[in-house]
Amino acid sequence: MTSPVSWDVAQRVATWVGTRGSLLGPPGAGTLDAATMAQLEADFSEATTRAEAMVIEATGLRPATGNAGALVLDRAGWVRANVASFRRLLEPVLEKLDTGGLQGPLAGAARRATGAQMGLVLGWMATRVLGQYDLLLAEGEDTGGVVSYVGPNIVALEKRHGFSTKQFRLWIALHEVTHRCQFTGVPWLRPHFLSLVDQAMSGMAPDPKRFADALRRAAAAVRAGHNPLEEAGMLGLVAPPEQLEVIGRIQAMMSLLEGHGDITMDRAGAEAIPDAATFSRVLRERRRRASLPSRLLQQLVGLEAKLRQYEAGERFIRAVEATGGPELLNRVWEGPEMLPTMDEIRHPETWVTRIGPARLATG
Repeated sequence: MTSPVSWDVAQRVATWVGTRGSLLGPPGAGTLDAATMAQLEADFSEATTRAEAMVIEATGLRPATGNAGALVLDRAGWVRANVASFRRLLEPVLEKLDTGGLQGPLAGAARRATGAQMGLVLGWMATRVLGQYDLLLAEGEDTGGVVSYVGPNIVALEKRHGFSTKQFRLWIALHEVTHRCQFTGVPWLRPHFLSLVDQAMSGMAPDPKRFADALRRAAAAVRAGHNPLEEAGMLGLVAPPEQLEVIGRIQAMMSLLEGHGDITMDRAGAEAIPDAATFSRVLRERRRRASLPSRLLQQLVGLEAKLRQYEAGERFIRAVEATGGPELLNRVWEGPEMLPTMDEIRHPETWVTRIGPARLATG
C-alpha cells in the first residue's frame, strides 16, 4: 500500500525550512562551518560523559546500557533522523487511512501536499530543538547510548545571549542525559512508555479528511507563529475520545519526567555551572514566548510538556520532596502504578495520600 504521505517531499521541505526558509530564520541559519562543528563534537563528547556522572550521583539512576555517547547534528541531519522517527511512528496509523477515493495523478498530488505540510512542521521544529534522546531511534537498534544535539541552534543561543559555551553545553547535556538515565536506569519505564504510545496509536483510525485537515491547521498555525500541537499533538487532532485518556496518561508521565529533568539539571549543575540560573531563566522565557516543542515524540502525540506542564512537574516534585524527601519521590520509579496521574501532578497531595509516607518509612 502506498503511504498517504510523501516522505521524500516531507524531508525536502523540512530541510529547506530548517536551513533556508525565510519564515523561520535567515538563510544558512541551519549550517555551521567544519571547525565549529568539530569543536561542538569535542565539547559535547566531554560534556556528555561528565553530565552522566553528575546525573547518576544526583539521582541514583544508573543506565543499564553502558556509557552515553554524543552526536552533534546540523538541522538537515536532525530532519533526516526525525523524518525516519515520524515515519516509523505514523505509518501504522497511516496504513488505516482509506485513500481509495483518490486515484492516479490526484493521489500523487495529495501525497505531495500532505508531505509538504508535514515538512513545514518538522522544519519549524528543527529550528527550535537543542538536544534530544530519541526513544524511537533507540528501539531495536544499537543506538540506546546516543544523545543528540542540534549544533546551529545551540550556537545561535550562545551568541545571542553571550553564554559561556563550556558551561551552556554541559548544562544542555545534563538535561538530555537525565532523560537517558530515566529511560535506561529504570527497567520498566521505557517499555511502559512505548506500550502507552502503542495504545495511543493502535486505536487511531482517522479518515483522510480529518488527517488532512489536521495537517492544514498545524501548518497554518506555524505560519501565524503559534505552536500547532500544543493541546494534544498531531494525533490528538484526529484521535477518538477514548484515545485522549491514554494521551493524558502519557502527558502526566512526561510532565513528571520533564520536571525531574529540569530540577536535576539545575541541582546537578549548581556548583559546576555558575551561570545555570541564567540559562534556566532564558530557556524558560523561550518556552513561554512561543510554547515551543522540545522533543519529537512529545509533540507528535501530545506529549510535549508545555510551559505549564514543565512547571507542574517541577511543583509536583518539590511538593513531594517537601513532604517526604527525595526518598518519597523515588517511589515513582518502583512501577507503573506509582506514576502520578495528571490530576495528581496538579495536586501532589493526592499522590502523597495514595502512596503514603508511612509506607516509605517501613519499605
